[in-house]
Amino acid sequence: MIPRLDPGTLVLAQGRILVGGHPRRVLRLDRVQADEVARWRAGRPLSGSHRALARLLVEAGMLRPEPEAGGPPEAEVTVVVPVHARVRELAACLAGLRGLAVIVVDDGSPDEEAVSKVVSDAGATYVRRDTRGGPAAARNTGLAAVTTPYVAFVDSDCVLEPGWLDRLLPHFADQEVAAVAPRIVSHGVGRGWLSRYEAARSALDMGGAAAVVRPDGLVPYVPTAALMVRRAAAGAGFDERLSLGEDVDFVWRLAASGWQVRYEPGAKVAHRHRIRLGAWLARRVEYGTAVAALDRRHPGAIPALDASAWGVLAWAAVVCAPGRASGVGLAASCVAAHAAGLARELPGEPVRAAALAGADALTAGRLAGASIAQVWWPLALPAAIVVPRLRLPLVAALALPALAEWVERRPPLDPIRYVAAHVLDDVVGAVGLWKGMLRERRFRPLLPRLRRTRSGEP
Repeated sequence: MIPRLDPGTLVLAQGRILVGGHPRRVLRLDRVQADEVARWRAGRPLSGSHRALARLLVEAGMLRPEPEAGGPPEAEVTVVVPVHARVRELAACLAGLRGLAVIVVDDGSPDEEAVSKVVSDAGATYVRRDTRGGPAAARNTGLAAVTTPYVAFVDSDCVLEPGWLDRLLPHFADQEVAAVAPRIVSHGVGRGWLSRYEAARSALDMGGAAAVVRPDGLVPYVPTAALMVRRAAAGAGFDERLSLGEDVDFVWRLAASGWQVRYEPGAKVAHRHRIRLGAWLARRVEYGTAVAALDRRHPGAIPALDASAWGVLAWAAVVCAPGRASGVGLAASCVAAHAAGLARELPGEPVRAAALAGADALTAGRLAGASIAQVWWPLALPAAIVVPRLRLPLVAALALPALAEWVERRPPLDPIRYVAAHVLDDVVGAVGLWKGMLRERRFRPLLPRLRRTRSGEP
């Protein structure tokens, strides 16, 4: 394997300092470690004595999680497909799984005969649950029937192309890898605005950057619309008490147990997104309700805001200071203090430190705006009604992050409709979040996590 540094990783001080990852950190290398990283950058393979260094950098987000040579054959994989009704979608899904061992778990479908016939025609194994238990229970029923070393969970509304496992299997040559997820993309893009919005910003699409999956990482979770898992790592499987978020909980428990979970965007699986407004809105509310229950199992894993402390203070000064000039001055002082702290971590790089501090401030503003739209607007709206000077910041917080995202992605949707759909998406998700917090009587997801740049040695 030839390790590849993430494009966002900075190499400074003749290779002795690495800056990057998510959240960002500063790592100081000794000369032997720096020489090994220089070998990787020159295109040379990983040497056996530095596997621990490579794993640390992968976990930190500074090194891409590249698959190793080899991996298990497809014959060692069983695909588990949970289904309730969805007969036509199931038939299309199974058509893409021919040649693989497949177990279809019928989770109490009303038309048992129709589902059974589709499964039989596809040459798959049919398992019936007479009582509907939800996706977690259905997957666990299938998991219990698997005898191969690997299991791939695939939802019945996925459409698969030949070779979809090819980019996933090599990752399992690393014995510390428990699961690998492909990128979930939209199955076809219709003419409607919602279809085009979902194609650009589905909640199941985790983006184009390969990463290790962990709560505070670049990719904090992966859905089990499609997920390949090492059977020995899966244990008892999914928490059946969770009707939503069971996939996030499963992945986080694997990570907390010391296993590595990877996201491989080079492998793609198409998914039939909800594109009817009523069903789409209902699903967004449902997603939000899962947050408080997940926070009860993984305290602090889903903060309302995760950003630079100095950056957040700078924007708070702009909004809350009594005068515009004083607010800008205080904000500049916050950025300068942050730059000074970074300069101490990056000796001889004052310009780089200042640039990083400025970037942190801009990112913090964008993330804070997104947090207002996705979490805090039920509190911010009454405050803006009472305090007129907060109205413009509230409107900016709702619209500007969405507009900035449109500029970056240039989706197949005009900016007005994209921003409107984005704001609707955020606001409705917040309704679900508050509904879930009230039901669970747990309000920790309202709290932010303010960070400083971590530094140290591997």
